[in-house]
This record gives sequence, structure tokens and C-alpha cells, in this order.
Amino acid sequence: MIRSRHDGYTPGMKTAVSVPDVLFEQVDRLARRSNRSRSEVYSAALREYMARHAPDEVTEALDRVVADVGEPAGSFVGEAARRTLGAAEW
Repeated sequence: MIRSRHDGYTPGMKTAVSVPDVLFEQVDRLARRSNRSRSEVYSAALREYMARHAPDEVTEALDRVVADVGEPAGSFVGEAARRTLGAAEW
């Protein structure tokens, strides 16, 4: 695995991963069609994967936002949001 924070033109951590040829070709086509780099496509895919598979981290981040912003006790909007989110399939 290759790791570097400052080498090359792409900011952030670099890492080498192996993907099947078919997937690589699909990502390459998507990157070209959407005028993005393969790195951008892979990063977006990993962000989405993490959001889907690490819901506790998302919940904790949202809880921090609510704590920072605050919510009036007994708020109609807050109660409606809780009911809506409680009924939503995640």
C-alpha cells in the first residue's frame, strides 16, 4: 500500500487498492462521462459507503449539530422530525 499526504497533485491520503478489471473500466467510463478524475469517483463512492455502513457516525455528527444549534423543548417541528425519522427506513 502506498501512502502519502503531499505527493502528487491530489490533496489527501493516497492508497493503492486492487479492483477487478471490469469495475475499473466502469469507473473509468463514469469518470470520463462526468468530467471527474477516477480519484474523485472512488472518493465519492467511499463516502457514500461509509455513510451507509457507519450510521452511528452520521447520527453522532447530527447530534452535535443539534446540540450546537439547540432546539426549544416541546417544539412541534422537533417532534414531527423525530416521528418522521423514526418511521423512515434507513
